[in-house]
Amino acid sequence: MFDSKRLASAAVIAAASVLMASCAQESDNAQNAVAVGGTFEFITPGGQQEIFYDEAERKPLQTFSGESLMEESETISLDDYEGQIVVLNSWGQWCAPCRAEVDDLQRVQEDLEERELGTVLGINVRDYNPQIARDFKEDNGVSFPSIYDPPFKTAAALGGVPTSVVPTTIVLDNQHRPAAVFLRGITDSDILTVIDDLEQEQAS
Repeated sequence: MFDSKRLASAAVIAAASVLMASCAQESDNAQNAVAVGGTFEFITPGGQQEIFYDEAERKPLQTFSGESLMEESETISLDDYEGQIVVLNSWGQWCAPCRAEVDDLQRVQEDLEERELGTVLGINVRDYNPQIARDFKEDNGVSFPSIYDPPFKTAAALGGVPTSVVPTTIVLDNQHRPAAVFLRGITDSDILTVIDDLEQEQAS
């Protein structure tokens, strides 16, 4: 029989692990993610910073939308990119790993555009002064769109991705099912390797 006290204790530890993760601690406290049930969902800590899903085990995200960071009157929705690969990236200009990876994400955007495969879609979090985030994008020549979401409400649609782990990057296939999750800063080669595999899937 299962030890109910031991299971309850494990649940408390898992919840505490999510709360402890932060931008400054993204390597030590990253959470595991798995696909369960009918939609993609993050569950239980596992210490992994990179999670990859074979096509057969992928589950779709819920759709979501939000205000554009650069165009206040514009709404951006995941559905705007139907049939396209989408690289979701939560970021804030206050976050050192986000600043470090922005050039890599821009190169990914340019590659996706050249191959007509999809887009990078940023989710700007915890920048409560949007102009600072806009200036960051302009100063770094960032062309991909971003949703302005300071409280990170879109995390619920991302399967409950831990809002304290920033940056997080999720590569969606053309059916908007997570194919890879990176709970750390990324390089362009990390993401382009996944995109290459997805392009081959689409061609097969």
